[in-house]
Amino acid sequence: MVEQIVFYVFAAIAILSGVYVVASQNLVRSVFMFFVTLLSVAGLYIFALADFVALTQIVIYVGGVLVMLLFVFMLSSKDSLDNIINLKKEALSANRIPATIITIALLAIISYAILLVDFEQLDWIKSNKLLIDKAQTSNVHNIGVNIMGRFLLPFELISILLMMTLVGAAHLARKEPTND
Repeated sequence: MVEQIVFYVFAAIAILSGVYVVASQNLVRSVFMFFVTLLSVAGLYIFALADFVALTQIVIYVGGVLVMLLFVFMLSSKDSLDNIINLKKEALSANRIPATIITIALLAIISYAILLVDFEQLDWIKSNKLLIDKAQTSNVHNIGVNIMGRFLLPFELISILLMMTLVGAAHLARKEPTND
């Protein structure tokens, strides 16, 4: 009973803070709520007995990516941040329609592929299943086998998210040319 309450509290914090990150107009508050989201996801990992993943979540995302985003906001000029807010407020323009169509099509293709594939029947997962079953529960070998076997798709999706964060932070940090 207590475990379910703790799980639902962490899940609610993660969902609500994630929604606030997306919906907020204030970029600094969004970054701090992103911090809360990442910590609550790390709490869910600890609750799921994935201590290594939780520690990696805290060290890489909270310690690295979030600090990098905070430095981008601190070092950016007020004009560039105001331009980002103004772009966020604009409605769907003609320039964004092709990108929106491509994004929806890509999401549909990825969703269809995930629903179509039976991951337990793939040859490389069947061959790694013996390694996964034989691996001990508390060593680095087990973590490597599980990441490159059972959890390869989430691992790759997280790496794409990290790359998108780095590109976004670099875009925010670049200096806009002045017309002086």
